[in-house]
Amino acid sequence: MDDKNDSGATRAAQAKKGSPFLNTAQAAFYVGLSQRTLEKMRLTGGGPRFRKHGRYVRYHIDDLDAWSLGEQRASTSDAGETP
Repeated sequence: MDDKNDSGATRAAQAKKGSPFLNTAQAAFYVGLSQRTLEKMRLTGGGPRFRKHGRYVRYHIDDLDAWSLGEQRASTSDAGETP
């Protein structure tokens, strides 16, 4: 994924497609991770909040944004806050 040629707003519009709820593939694209990484984070914790709609996992775009903001660091040695 080349962030230089793709703004966050464009990525959001492409991923969202009219609904605030994204499936795993769309959510992974939105936050710039692989689908498999997002699935692993869902199993082990530490990833964005998700919802179950029946048997389907859905991520709300606001939850993805909130998670991303919580992942901000000042340096690579910054451990960040614990949840």
